[in-house]
Amino acid sequence: MTIILRMTWKELLRKRVLLLTLFMTVLFLIAYWFIASAIGGEVHRYGLSPDDPQLLVERYSRGMFIISLGFFFGAFVVAFLSIFSSSSVISGEAELGVMQALMPRPLPRWQWYAGRWLGYVSFGMGYALVLYAAILGVAGMHAGVPRDMGTLFIAYLLFASVVPLLVSVSMLGSGFLSAIGNGVFMTMLYGGGWLGGMIDKLAAQFASLQETVGGSLATISGLLSLAMPADGLQRTMMDRLFNMDALRQFTGIQVDSLMSMLGVGSAPSPAFLWYALAYTIVAFVLGIWRFQRKDL
Repeated sequence: MTIILRMTWKELLRKRVLLLTLFMTVLFLIAYWFIASAIGGEVHRYGLSPDDPQLLVERYSRGMFIISLGFFFGAFVVAFLSIFSSSSVISGEAELGVMQALMPRPLPRWQWYAGRWLGYVSFGMGYALVLYAAILGVAGMHAGVPRDMGTLFIAYLLFASVVPLLVSVSMLGSGFLSAIGNGVFMTMLYGGGWLGGMIDKLAAQFASLQETVGGSLATISGLLSLAMPADGLQRTMMDRLFNMDALRQFTGIQVDSLMSMLGVGSAPSPAFLWYALAYTIVAFVLGIWRFQRKDL
C-alpha cells in the first residue's frame, strides 16, 4: 500500500494539473495580498489611537472580511485539485492499459485502491495546509486574525475535510464513468452543493423570500447540500474559526449581507458534520466494492 501511495505522489508531482494549480495559487496570493492591504489600510483613516478598543474591533472586523474572502476562493482551488487529480484514477488507467499491468501482481485490489486514496488525500490535505497558512499569514499582516492554536487547528481540519470527501466520491465515480465524464459529473455535483449553500444564504438575507417561497427554497437548498456537503463544511469552518456566537455576545460585531454571502454566520447544525463523515465513509466503501467487481 505504501508503494502505491508513493507512486501516487510521484504521479501527481508530474501532472500538469499540479503545475497549473501552483501557478494559479501564486497569482491568487499576489492579488489577495493587494486586496488585504487595501481593506486593512482603511482602519488607519479613522484616526483611532492605538489604545482605543474600537481600533481592535475594527481591525478584527476587517480581518473577518479578508479571511472570508480568501477562503471563499481558496475552497474552490482545493476542491478542483481534489477532483481533477483523482477523477481518472480507475477509468483513465484502464483505458491506457496501466491497470492491466498492475492487477496481475500479488496485490489485492482493495490495497491498491486504499493506497491511491491515501495518496490523493494526503497530497490534497498537504496543499490545503499550505494554502490555509498562506491565507491566514497574509490576512494577519494587514488585520486582526484568530490566534488560538486549538481554534486554528480545528478550522484547518474542517477546511481540509473536503479533500477526503471529494476524493472518495471522485474515485467512486471513476469506477462507473470515463475520465472526462467523471470530471464533468464531479464539477457539476460540487457546483450543485455550492448552489444549495448560496440559495440558503440568499433566503436568509431577504425576508420577502422567506415569506413567499421560503419552504421551497429550504427544501431545494437542503437536498443540494445533502447531495454534496462540501459547502456546508466550508461554512462550518468559518463559524469555528471566528466563534461567531461568542463574538456577537461580547463584541457586538454583526455579520453584514456581504460577509454572510461569503459563508460567515450561516453554519449548518453540528449533526451535519456526522452526515458528511458518513457520506465520505460510504463513498469510500462503495468505491472499493465497485473496484473489486469491475471488469478491467
